[in-house]
Amino acid sequence: MATRKLYAGVKLRETRTRLGLTQKAFAQKLGVSLPYLNQMENNHRPVSAAVVLALAGEFGLDVTELSTGDAERIVTDMREVLADPVFAEIAPPLADLRLTASNAPAFARAFLELHRAYRQTHERLASLDEALGREDASTLASPWEEVRDFFHYCDNYIDAVDHAAERFATPDGKPSDPVARAVDLLRARGIAVDFADSAALREATEGRLTLSTRAAAPTQRFQILHQLALVTQDDLLEATLDLARFQTEAARSIAKIGLANYFAGAALLPYRTFLEAAGETRHDLERLADRFGASIEQVAHRLSTLQRPGLKGIPFFFVRVDQAGTITKRHSATRLQFARFGGACPLWNVHQAFETPGRFLRQLAETPDGVRYLCLARDISKPGGSFNAPVRRFAIGLGCEISHARDLVYADDLDLSNARAYEPIGISCRICERRGCHQRSVPPLERRLRVDPSRRGLLPYEVE
Repeated sequence: MATRKLYAGVKLRETRTRLGLTQKAFAQKLGVSLPYLNQMENNHRPVSAAVVLALAGEFGLDVTELSTGDAERIVTDMREVLADPVFAEIAPPLADLRLTASNAPAFARAFLELHRAYRQTHERLASLDEALGREDASTLASPWEEVRDFFHYCDNYIDAVDHAAERFATPDGKPSDPVARAVDLLRARGIAVDFADSAALREATEGRLTLSTRAAAPTQRFQILHQLALVTQDDLLEATLDLARFQTEAARSIAKIGLANYFAGAALLPYRTFLEAAGETRHDLERLADRFGASIEQVAHRLSTLQRPGLKGIPFFFVRVDQAGTITKRHSATRLQFARFGGACPLWNVHQAFETPGRFLRQLAETPDGVRYLCLARDISKPGGSFNAPVRRFAIGLGCEISHARDLVYADDLDLSNARAYEPIGISCRICERRGCHQRSVPPLERRLRVDPSRRGLLPYEVE
């Protein structure tokens, strides 16, 4: 198989700008001519191996940043948008999408935003009676979608907040109990921490933080750290929000909760300490949860955020779905990107987790692009704490590309070399090109269909 050339002009230009170097000075340090650098920055030439080595040796750059990041996510998002029937006759080829994502990411995001506005308007027109009764109807992204996309394109890693949480949890570089420190700091600021039989997980009033006794211990610990972030890290959170430039106050408020949650998770599972423990336990989620006093979901989510430049963990994807298959949390540091709209592929084992509560399900899977993954799935039911309280049921999925599988305890005794052991999965039916899928809901965008009235197979059409 031919080696894929590395076009990373945008990332190369961003690196030079961050270093405050002119093209001439940057070219000299990389040992290339000025015209050659200009061609690489404009994606007219691929980044050579010599330049990659120079970036690592001269500037200490984590070279994996050149081949990962926004481009793959943007391509996936554009493919999904272009699966909309409105583009049925004019959808550009995949090569054009990759070129746009690499050379003009701002334009690509503007296109995604335009389609989002179109889609939202279309949905409102479909329920006109409801839309006409609202005075605030607009084509702005919903606050929730805006915040979701912020974390999505930050690679779900917020460097300043992550470092602040790590400094708090490991003072003088030594691990400590972050929750005990948080309680002491809150009390020093005149805030007493109390517990009560309450339906609210956390309630802050003047001089008091009340936590629910119905919540599990990891949830209580997380909520204490969340409140600490709001009290002691407000300047940092507000500065981060200023940089994000959200369109509405509602989005900004939701994002602040998200950043406080990020701080809480990063303090409960501090980066370097957690990264080392993950490697030591071979990413055994149960052992990590027990060691850090966290939940399985908290550990799985944290594993997907270990993307600190120069100190990256295994690239994981993480997703949480409800019983209807709707994705409620999603992030991927791998080449697998989740659908922005709708649910996950029904062939994926995350849907089966509801049938086997309390158990980890393992799956060897292959996406249409030929990339293979080790996938884990587990249900994470959340009891309400009383007889009348509803049980919230979710399932989480965690996985990595098969090249990293040996570093996971979950790969033990699986035949990773057997091609027949890998189950075919996809992203979204409209952009999945598999011809023989028995779970397909709609035809693929980029394939022609053949309809034979005299013959009916699994589907009323055949994909050519």
